[in-house]
Amino acid sequence: MAPPPGCPAHGRPEIGPIGPNGVRRLYGPEAEADPWAVYEKLRAEHGDVAPVLLYGDVPAWLILGHAANLTAMRTPSLFSRDSRLWTKFKDGTVGADSPLMPVVAWQPLCVFADGEEHRRLRGALNDGLGGFDHRGIRRHVIGFVDAMVRDFGRTGHAELVSQFAEHLPMLVLTQLLGMPREYGPRLVDAARDLMRGTATAIESNEYVVASLRRAIERKRVEPGDDLVTSLMRHPAGLTDDEVLEHLRVVLLAANETTVNLIADTLKMVLTDPRFRASLSGGHMTLAEALDQVLWDSPPMILVAGRWATGDTELGGQQIEAGDLLLLGLAAGNFDPVVRPDRNAPLHGNRSHLSFGSGPHECPGQDIGRAIAETSIDHLLTRLPDLRLAEEEKDLDYTSAWLARHLVELPVEFTPVILEEAPAPEPAPTPEVEVEALAPEPPVAAEPVAVTIPHQRGGWWSRLTAFIRR
Repeated sequence: MAPPPGCPAHGRPEIGPIGPNGVRRLYGPEAEADPWAVYEKLRAEHGDVAPVLLYGDVPAWLILGHAANLTAMRTPSLFSRDSRLWTKFKDGTVGADSPLMPVVAWQPLCVFADGEEHRRLRGALNDGLGGFDHRGIRRHVIGFVDAMVRDFGRTGHAELVSQFAEHLPMLVLTQLLGMPREYGPRLVDAARDLMRGTATAIESNEYVVASLRRAIERKRVEPGDDLVTSLMRHPAGLTDDEVLEHLRVVLLAANETTVNLIADTLKMVLTDPRFRASLSGGHMTLAEALDQVLWDSPPMILVAGRWATGDTELGGQQIEAGDLLLLGLAAGNFDPVVRPDRNAPLHGNRSHLSFGSGPHECPGQDIGRAIAETSIDHLLTRLPDLRLAEEEKDLDYTSAWLARHLVELPVEFTPVILEEAPAPEPAPTPEVEVEALAPEPPVAAEPVAVTIPHQRGGWWSRLTAFIRR
């Protein structure tokens, strides 16, 4: 079967910004080059809610207004997370081979559940994530930042996306999950390979799943103060599969969003004279800088989605039962109703949409902020004269409908040499761990477009490969 028009399997065909019936596309060269410009055209044409086309010219509604987004997020009785309601599934428009499936295919996870089932699964996740000591998180972050600075500090230059931002969150998350420290670097490599959708993405995903299964088995023998143990022992009674799937959500989704948050905040600190001057002058905290980035450049610019449970109205548009609605996080953050002056600073204002709202608000936002804030603060402490090594105009982004990613952030600084920290005493290894570190993750080749077969075990690999296209 031939891929639908605009599917990544076609490569880079010529795709116009306007599709059938004059509806704008959220894919193609124009939408990927400047998503924000497309949002403003849609806002001018339609107001708070606009009809759009996804890959294959599948229709959906994009929510552009800040208040309209909050209504959809906070009213699950009208706008459900259960994708099985979608009429485009029921009428066969979107089949199993659709490139949209990695994002919208229903899975037995809290992110696709409503009501009592959502409360059961989300309650266990909230309790596990809420039990972490932020001082402990800070210690982990500082230790990993120092290790990275030891690696590149003596050279006087670095590339802070691939050498810093893409490594740090995963290293810290493995510690919060209670995985052996040795797992960290290998999981970083596997996750980066998976997120880029390379030819070895399936193998990388299998490595992540196998690592999590080993962690679950290990915690049966050696429980601890970690997320794996918390989910396994929670009164909600999660099955092993439910534990594993939610651990994978945390490990990969939290890693991806925190990587983007760190990279974009570092870029702003290094390029925006208001931030650089304010930070060095002590007039604005790094936490306030993070708030500004969350307004201007959300880690995920769009979330799919919500499905209408019945005929309703939103933002002046008539929504029919089973319609798909897309949460426009970036578009809502620039709604002129809440942000009439886009150049005005928003220090300390946390009413942005970047972490969502309502029952499905991001459960790991405090941890993500803690990792980002501590890592950047400690990096600037170690490298106080950190500066961009090329012109801001030469920095590139890759964009897709769900996210935008900074490609590189080259920097220079005065070389530093940090003394090696004393190695911690190795913890006893139970018998179940004998073969835990045997398989190496695949070495990533150059990123290539791949079609990942429909399989439950490969769901996250297909999702993240699609986001990265």
